Amino acid sequence: MAHDGSMRRRRKRMSEMNVVPYIDVMLVLLIIFMVTAPLMNLGIEVDLPRGQAGPLSDRGDPLMVTVTASGDLYLDLGDAPELVDEQTLMDKVGVIARANPNVQVSVSGDRDVAYQHIYGAMILLQRAGVESVGLVGDPEDR
Repeated sequence: MAHDGSMRRRRKRMSEMNVVPYIDVMLVLLIIFMVTAPLMNLGIEVDLPRGQAGPLSDRGDPLMVTVTASGDLYLDLGDAPELVDEQTLMDKVGVIARANPNVQVSVSGDRDVAYQHIYGAMILLQRAGVESVGLVGDPEDR
């Protein structure tokens, strides 16, 4: 039997890329993101004091200043809270207070923090031009 050249089939090369494996990887990553996103904690963990104060009127999203038990200051402008020093806190809040004199600023502090740290944060906010400061707490358990 002789090999006949006409009997051979020539395979045509595929010039297209197979994207199915990439779609599978993308879907797995999407599922991982959807499961882990709600578990992310974007705030600063502090143990707030409890009391029977009523809620303030809602004038939009307030600026949040958080004082941790160690006395560190965090400023939350709506994104993730960032650790700031006293001068940076006054500078950033001062710019916002000059642009919007009625800005609502709330201070939350760990219940174990020394009162001096909360008072100091309120003085810094006053120096930055904030006219009124609210304190944040948890409702009392009954």
